[in-house]
Amino acid sequence: MAFTTDHFAAANKNSIEALLTLANTAFASTERLAALNLNTARSLLEDSVANAKTLMGAKDVQEIVALQSGLVQPAIEKVVAYSRSVYEIVSQTQEELTKVVEAQVGEVNKAVSSTLDQAAKQAPAGSDVAVAAVKSAIAAANSAYDSMAKAAKQAVEMAEANVNAATSATVRAVGAASTTAKKKAAA
Repeated sequence: MAFTTDHFAAANKNSIEALLTLANTAFASTERLAALNLNTARSLLEDSVANAKTLMGAKDVQEIVALQSGLVQPAIEKVVAYSRSVYEIVSQTQEELTKVVEAQVGEVNKAVSSTLDQAAKQAPAGSDVAVAAVKSAIAAANSAYDSMAKAAKQAVEMAEANVNAATSATVRAVGAASTTAKKKAAA
């Protein structure tokens, strides 16, 4: 069985479908980030107006200090929530893109293997060693790709754990600082 124009057409169709999937994933991610940014900006504006009104109602400097320290914690929590949301969107997008790329790599490997098998059948006697060497090289490349993919996944998991730990520590530190400031203002 020779490699025909039908094979090329199928390969092109698969490539176009993969590109469309990649583009749609990128657009969906961009839409989600834009919506998040708009909602965050709207919330920030509303909070700023409410905070300004609250501070303008203060009767003295001590009350302003107490009010400000009470406003810091919710603001930090919102910044942390925003950061987590951005991170989730980016992580999900990366995961979806990785799946598409892995599927494409799998298809390419199948096509190369099939083509190699066909070539081996039509190759002159004694070319078994060359075909085996090419198959071995392909297997080594696939193994290297799998190792890199696993290492990248582990790096992403470690980064996610570090981001979660850092954001939790930030919220706790701001909460503690806010509590200390309230105690000082009350004293």
